[in-house]
Parts: sequence; structure tokens; C-alpha cells
Amino acid sequence: MAEDLKARQRLKRGLDELGWAAERGQIDQLLSLAELLEAWGQRINLTGHQSQAEIVSRLLLEAVALLTAAPAFESLVDLGSGAGFPGLPVAILLPDVQVTLVDSRQRRHHFQRAAIRELGLENVRTELGRVEELAAVEHHAGVAQAMAKPNQVVAWMLPWVRPSGWLLVPGAENPPRIEAKPGIRFETIRRYRLPGNGAARTLWIGQKV
Repeated sequence: MAEDLKARQRLKRGLDELGWAAERGQIDQLLSLAELLEAWGQRINLTGHQSQAEIVSRLLLEAVALLTAAPAFESLVDLGSGAGFPGLPVAILLPDVQVTLVDSRQRRHHFQRAAIRELGLENVRTELGRVEELAAVEHHAGVAQAMAKPNQVVAWMLPWVRPSGWLLVPGAENPPRIEAKPGIRFETIRRYRLPGNGAARTLWIGQKV
């Protein structure tokens, strides 16, 4: 119970710091996601963050911070989505946005499907397989973090993003170095900080042309 309260307080403080006005039901869903991930993490290794408080700080709030830096989009594909981050928090906070999670590992795929069922998310679908081998479906935006080297990431992402759509590559304090590529126009690099510890982050933004 104390751990649940600590996680809730940390989440609410972080959302306030980011200026994100989440509804109570959305906060409950985010915390349920953290609780579910913690429970699964006791059986199989899905992420290096084990406690609910860690999951809130290092996964949930990181996803929200990224969302505040990103341009608006109508649909999102999360490539190499792992346990479903940032895609699942995005789907919770933006229920009108269709989110697709793509990952090649069975156990992560199973967790994603369980989370979708448990949280009642109707705007999320999952794909199991390698990004470069699946039949790509175009989305308004694509995101991939810590999946591969940045130049490879944008090459894999391109077929999944529709013309005029956004390619989003998160980075640490130093932004990803991405070479100019046909079909992609570099837009900008946005800098932001995580709530709580104030860690610096960057977001490389390109547009498909």
C-alpha cells in the first residue's frame, strides 16, 4: 500500500511538473500499467526497472515528457516497443490516437496484449515480428528508442510513416546523429528535461517527404 501511494504521488508530481493535465481515470490506468509491469517483472525480465516507483519515474514519466516535446499526431507506431513504452502511456493519455506496438520478442508481445486487455485499451494493436520483415502500415508518426543505431532506425521507420508524417528518435543530452536520407527532411531537435531528477533529453524530429 505504501509503495502504491509513493508511486501515485510521484506520478502526479511529475505530471504537474510537465504541465500535463491527466484525468483521474488516466492516472489510475497509468498506475495499473506500472503495477502490472511490476508483477510480470517478478516472473520474467521485461525491463530493468522493478518497483512501481521506478517504473513511474523511468518509464511512464519519460514517455509523457517525450510526448510533450513531440509534434501532434493522429496515429503512432512504436517500433521496438519492448514492454510497450512509450506507446502504452501515449495510448492512455491520447485515447483518440491509434497506437501500434511492434516488437520481435514473444514475452514482451504477450505482456503488451495482457496490458491492453487489463486496461481496456481499444486504441492499441500489436505486431509480433522484426520491423524490417513485417508488412508496414503507414502511421502519422513513428517512434523508436534504444532499438538500433539512429541511422538504421530511421531507415526502418520510413515505410511505417505516411507522407508528411513524423519520424521521432529520442536521445539523451546529446541528440542522435542522423545522416541526410532521401525521403526524409530534418525538422528540428527539441530539448526537454525529465521531471524529478531533471535529466536532459533530446528528440530528433524528421518529416517524410
